Amino acid sequence: MTFRSGFACFVGRPNAGKSTLTNALVGQKVAITSGRPQTTRHTVRGIVHRDDAQLVLVDTPGLHRPRTLLGERLNTLVRDTLTEVDVVGFCLPSDQKVGPGDRYIAEQLSELSQGPGRTPVVAIATKADLVGKQRLAEHLLGISQLGDWADIVPVSAESGYQVDVLEKVLVGHLPEGPALYPEGELTDEPVAVMVAELVREAALEGVRDELPHSLAVVVDEMLPREGSTEERPMLDVRVNLFVERDSQKAIIIGKGGSRLREVGTQARQGIEALLGTRVFLDLHVKVAKDWQRDPKQLGRLGF
Repeated sequence: MTFRSGFACFVGRPNAGKSTLTNALVGQKVAITSGRPQTTRHTVRGIVHRDDAQLVLVDTPGLHRPRTLLGERLNTLVRDTLTEVDVVGFCLPSDQKVGPGDRYIAEQLSELSQGPGRTPVVAIATKADLVGKQRLAEHLLGISQLGDWADIVPVSAESGYQVDVLEKVLVGHLPEGPALYPEGELTDEPVAVMVAELVREAALEGVRDELPHSLAVVVDEMLPREGSTEERPMLDVRVNLFVERDSQKAIIIGKGGSRLREVGTQARQGIEALLGTRVFLDLHVKVAKDWQRDPKQLGRLGF
């Protein structure tokens, strides 16, 4: 039996459902999700294991017209990733009309999918469960008029509609070759980065529009808790949350620290599930003024 292996990259404007789709294909949460733009800031690899193939998914930040140095670096990250994969999935949410942002990305992808050594691009109509058949048909027609796509696949990561079909289509564009990762491995993302992302996801729940862009999270340390045993292990996890202004710090902390406690409770559940052990989570909120525009601070925060 022919075995295929390779990399697939999801691209699209912010909040197009890329991270949710990555998690659905992998069958486990490897990328954080949020209803707010610019949730993803790193390429997160999720690994799909099949008897006949290994599909390595690279989730990227949303392509957008940047307003800050951080935005420029995120766009560069996406473009660099596009040149290194075997197939690209272009995500266009079905509950929104094709717009200028989609056309901007389609133009970028058209250069990629033309000429010798071109990379195939599969157009994906995400969130298909949120619209009726007529609206979905109109959306698919609009997608077809955007470019010359290798395939067009409507899916719903939430309901599972055609996720298996998309997986088969993506695998069909991979080259023949051996498995790239050991059986059972679901991501190559460092644990500390995944912990930080779980904290940031919890902190983004129900906050004001300006905060997502201004929030960065870094794990300071992860150590066995003093007094913990092999029979009852526990980790001390110290995490710093950076914002740009004192007013944003107040939003994260909440009245009397109530909001920060909620963030800690939600994040700890995800971290304990990830690490398979009890965790004492110690959160600290700090102000790093205008870090999105400061090259030195961007470097310290991992961008």
